[in-house]
Amino acid sequence: MAVQKKKPLQSERKTASAPVVRAPEKWPFGRKNYILFGVALAVIVLGFFFLSTGDITLAPILLVAGYCVLVPWAILAKDKAKTAPAADLPAESKVS
Repeated sequence: MAVQKKKPLQSERKTASAPVVRAPEKWPFGRKNYILFGVALAVIVLGFFFLSTGDITLAPILLVAGYCVLVPWAILAKDKAKTAPAADLPAESKVS
């Protein structure tokens, strides 16, 4: 009968690599995003207010605009300063 070697447990295994340290990621939302979220929230609350008063014309318009236009716009909006600074453009590319 042959004797089989016992495999070491996960905690007993030696690792040759150092632990991975990640740099903290920057928050993707800026001031513009929060302002747009605030406007969207105000429009949605105003839509529910008009809905509670019985206005069946303006309320759905405000609610659809808030949920389907302003909230996605607030999520997808990017600050121009972060995406394409004007200082990076060469002087020759300016139109006179």
